[in-house]
Amino acid sequence: MKTMNKPFTRSLVLILVVTVTALGCDTIDQDSFDEGSPTFSITFEGESGDEVFDGRLLLMMSTDTTNEPRFQIIDGPKTQLVFGIDVENWESGTARTIDASAFGYPFTSLAEVSRGEYQVQALLHKYETFERGDGHTVKMPMDRGEGQQWNRAPGNLMSTPKTIQFNPRSGKVISISLDQEIPPIDPPEDTKYIKHVRMRSDLLSNFWGRDMYLGAHVLLPEGFEENPDVKYPLAIMHGHFPKDFGGFRTEPPDTTLPCQYSARFDVDCYNRIVQQEAYDFYKTWTGPDFPRVIAIVIQHANPFYDDSYAVNSANLGPYGNAITYELIPHIEQKFRGISEGWARFTYGGSTGGWEALAVQAFYPDEYNGCYAACPDPIDFRAFCLVDIYKDRNAYYVDSRFKRTPRPGRRDYLGHVSATLKEMNQRELAIGTRGRSGQQWDIWEAVYSPVGEDGYPQRIWDKETGVIDREVAKYWRENYDLAYMLKRDWKNIGEKLKGKIHIYCGDMDNYYLNNAVYLMEEILEATDPHYDGEVDYGDRAEHCWNGDHENPNHISRLRYHRMFIPKWAEEVKNRAPKGADLESWRY
Repeated sequence: MKTMNKPFTRSLVLILVVTVTALGCDTIDQDSFDEGSPTFSITFEGESGDEVFDGRLLLMMSTDTTNEPRFQIIDGPKTQLVFGIDVENWESGTARTIDASAFGYPFTSLAEVSRGEYQVQALLHKYETFERGDGHTVKMPMDRGEGQQWNRAPGNLMSTPKTIQFNPRSGKVISISLDQEIPPIDPPEDTKYIKHVRMRSDLLSNFWGRDMYLGAHVLLPEGFEENPDVKYPLAIMHGHFPKDFGGFRTEPPDTTLPCQYSARFDVDCYNRIVQQEAYDFYKTWTGPDFPRVIAIVIQHANPFYDDSYAVNSANLGPYGNAITYELIPHIEQKFRGISEGWARFTYGGSTGGWEALAVQAFYPDEYNGCYAACPDPIDFRAFCLVDIYKDRNAYYVDSRFKRTPRPGRRDYLGHVSATLKEMNQRELAIGTRGRSGQQWDIWEAVYSPVGEDGYPQRIWDKETGVIDREVAKYWRENYDLAYMLKRDWKNIGEKLKGKIHIYCGDMDNYYLNNAVYLMEEILEATDPHYDGEVDYGDRAEHCWNGDHENPNHISRLRYHRMFIPKWAEEVKNRAPKGADLESWRY
C-alpha cells in the first residue's frame, strides 16, 4: 500500500474465501465454541497505520483444495461459497464483521453452511470515489491493468488461506488478517509486429471526473517498415479485455510444455494446440497472399467491467464516441491507416459480437462491415431466456401455481449447469449496485438509465427477479439492436447493405441463438434488403463463428485469418469510387 503523511480514503471489496484443505496452513480449532451465530472478524494493517478504505468485504468458503478460494466462485456446479457486505471508511487496525446477515451465494446466509473443515481467505477489492461530470458521486473499483477482475486486481489486499473447523452454531469469533497485496502487472513490451497504444480520452475524462484512458494492441502488417508510403485498412476485433495481442506467435510451439487438458472442449494438450495455432497465424500473416491490414484489439476496461460494449452509455460514459472519434483516428494517424470509414471493419465473438454489430449500426458511415459471432442478446425479446417486455419475472416462468426456474447455462445436449437466478445471486454477493464486474451487471450498466443514487437502474430486482417495465422501455429504445434496426432501417438501411454478418451455434450455452433467430426475421424483411448473412452451427456451443469445417476449439483461435480475407474480398463491392484497393495488397 502507498504510504502518505495524512489519512486518505479509497474504496474496495473485501472477499473472504473458505476451502476445505490441509495445505500446511494454520488451523483454527472451533470445536469448543459456544452456541450462537458464526462471526468472522477481518482486519488489515496499513503501512502508515492511517489508511482508510471503502469497498466490498466478502467471505468465501470451499471444500476444493485444488486452488485458492478466490478463484473458485463460479456459476457452475463446482462453485464454492461467498458472502459479502459493503464497507465504508474502514480504518487500518479496526475490524469489520461477516456474520449470518451477510448476503451470499449459493447459500444466502452463513447459517445455511454445514459444519466441517474449510479453508478461509479474505480479499479486499478496492473502490475509489468518482465525482462524475453528470453530478453524481459514485464509489467504484478502478481497473488496474487486470481487466476488472476482483480476484486478480493489483493493490487488492488478501489473507493467506487458513484451514478452520467451522461450526454454524458457534458464537466464537474467527479472526482473519489481510497480510498480502496483489502485485502490479507489468505492461507488455513492443515487438517488431505488435505495438501498444495508450491515450487519454478527453470525452471519458470529462465524464468520470478524472483522467481516463483507452488502449489498443496493434498488429502491424508484414512489410510495414519497407513500404513507408502505403496506407492500410483497419481490422478492429472487439471482445473482452486483452492483455496483449493474443494468438500471434513468431516461434514454433514449445513441445516441452506439460500437456494441459481443456475441460471446456474435452481436448488434451490444448495449450500446445493454442501455441501451434498462434504460430500458424504468424506464418499466414507474413505469407505472400494475406491482405496487408492493421489489426487491433481494444482495451476499454472501466469501473464497471472489462470492456465498455463500445457504445455511449448513461452510466459508463461516451465510450462509443471515444473509441470511434478519438482512439481509432489516433491509431490510424500513428500507423498510417487510410482513415476513412470504408477502410474499417469490425469482428468479434460474444461480447465482441454484440459490439461489432452495435458499432456498425450506431456508426454506419464509420465502419464498412461487421462479423458478429455468438453475439450477446441482440433482441431483448430473447434476453437469453427472458422477454423483458412481456415476462413478469426473470427468474421464473410466468405461472399462477408453478415456480419453474429459468435456466442460465446449458451444454450442447441441453444439460443445465446454472439457473439465471443463481448467476445473478453470485453477482449480488460479489458487488452491490452493479459493481460485481460480471456479465449481468454490465448489461445493466450499459443499457440502463442512471438511478437517483448515481448507479444503474435495475432491469429486474436482483433478489426476486421482478422486471421493471419502465427500465425495459429505455433498453428497447436505446440498445435493443433488432428493434432499433427495424425502427430506423428506412434511414440507415442503404448504408448497411452487405455489411451485416451474424453467426451463432444453435446450442449456444447461454441461449443467444434465440435472439439471432428474431433478428434474422427482421433482416430478411428489410427493404432495401440487408444483403448480408446469418448462419448457424448445428449443435454448436458458445462461441461458434461461422466455421463449418473445424471444431469450435480450433475456429475460436482463427478470427483474424477468417474475417480479414473475407472482408478484403467483400470490400471490392462496397468501396467508394477511386478508393485505394491495391497498394496494401502487396
